[in-house]
Amino acid sequence: MNHYLPVARQHFLAAFASTSVVVKTLSAVVVLLYLLSWAVDTPYSLGVTPGYLFPPNFWVWTLVTHGVVEQHIWAMVANVGTVLASGRLLEPLWGALELLIFFTVVNVSAGLLAGLSYLLTYVATFDLDFLFAVRVHGAAGFLGGVLVALKQTMGDTTVLRVPQVRLKAAPALALLLLALLRLSGLLNSSAPLAAYSYGALSGWVYLRFYQRHSRGRGDMSDHFAFASFFPEALQPAVGLLAGLVHLALVKMKVCRKMVKRYDVGAPSSITISLPGTDPQDAERRRQLALKALNERLKRVEDQSVWPSMDDEEDDDEDEVRTDTQLLLPGGLEPFPTPKQAVAPVVTSQSSTSSSSMSQSGASSTGGAQHPESSIICFEDAPSRS
Repeated sequence: MNHYLPVARQHFLAAFASTSVVVKTLSAVVVLLYLLSWAVDTPYSLGVTPGYLFPPNFWVWTLVTHGVVEQHIWAMVANVGTVLASGRLLEPLWGALELLIFFTVVNVSAGLLAGLSYLLTYVATFDLDFLFAVRVHGAAGFLGGVLVALKQTMGDTTVLRVPQVRLKAAPALALLLLALLRLSGLLNSSAPLAAYSYGALSGWVYLRFYQRHSRGRGDMSDHFAFASFFPEALQPAVGLLAGLVHLALVKMKVCRKMVKRYDVGAPSSITISLPGTDPQDAERRRQLALKALNERLKRVEDQSVWPSMDDEEDDDEDEVRTDTQLLLPGGLEPFPTPKQAVAPVVTSQSSTSSSSMSQSGASSTGGAQHPESSIICFEDAPSRS
């Protein structure tokens, strides 16, 4: 443990030093309010209490401050880690000002929706604990928004290899984990679960429809649809329900209708673009697909056994020699090639033998002259001892 603490401290300081003023300020505020919670009940005065948020009290400042209030050291570390992660991964893409806007929108929306939910629960149950005993505070709401933003920007990144978990499944897995902790009793309140749910929802709505960037506003791509947060078996039903809700919100002038642009002047073919889709994101996905394809082809090449190229060339030469070799009239072979020719040896003994063989052949055939008698024989030179 003593070996890993200096390394973790070094990485933390390096990450903290490379962030902007916005991230450093938010992290410092979280640490200061945690230290202040030792003397003051900060969740009561700075957290969202549903009974004090709405009339007649109107503690509206708690909608801004509840996201940086922590009472436990592990919660403070998680809060600072969430802020630093957003600064390292999202701030280079958005900028410091956009990150601050996203932080404010997510926390205000999560606090407001959570307080309204507890107010409706009180109306249904008439239990005052839902109004005055609940404290909504901490990084749960902003954590939900950050995970949704990471799904949008780098959803194909692998978080775990065994089992394989991609970053696009992180929002649903975190929600499931919080639900299990609440059911098991490890969480003494449902406020973190409510804050996380509404933080993720408000973050998706803002990124989907309202975030301004160089390509327009929002992100209407299919991989960031609301149904993509659910398992594949539930996506058709969720997509149908989300489409109906979107149509209702469009008629209420809350959301904008999705508009498709057709580029008729494109040189290759007609291209369809959606507002908010990023060409860099498409290029990144193409590079990932090419990398996976290259790795798969490399594995196939390593497993295959290729024959020797020299053997194939030798077989081809033998086939060419066999096919191109012609026979002379009378069934005789042609003269040998330069490779196959041997030195001719002309001696008196070989000439006498040839003449005797020709004469015997002529007598056996009834005096007919055989064509072989006119051919010079090539024999191997006798070895000299």
